[in-house]
Amino acid sequence: MLGSLEAEVLRSLRELKAAPAREVREALERKGVRVAYTTVATILARLHAKGLVRRRRETCRGGERYVYRPVNVEQKYLVNLLRGVVAMFGPAGVVHLNEELSKLDPTQERELRRRLGLD
Repeated sequence: MLGSLEAEVLRSLRELKAAPAREVREALERKGVRVAYTTVATILARLHAKGLVRRRRETCRGGERYVYRPVNVEQKYLVNLLRGVVAMFGPAGVVHLNEELSKLDPTQERELRRRLGLD
């Protein structure tokens, strides 16, 4: 679960596609959210620890910085949900899930496969 400021930082990062903490803070400020650079950097580090953003180092004028980009949370959620079905219900759950998936029309199946990153 995300706090409101974490969600706002993640939303701003999604709009930017990829950005260092300073650009995320500036995007927040344009939306009327006033927050310190150090707070944004800390939140981005926490989002990284939670697996919700990826980061890479790049050199800049002052030395190095991280550039963050959001992770496809929906795909991660769906994969974890499927693992939960397997863990909770075992083989019988997998058989039932497979039966239900076979009832999807081809368009729904393609969309599910796309969301899971299978296509």
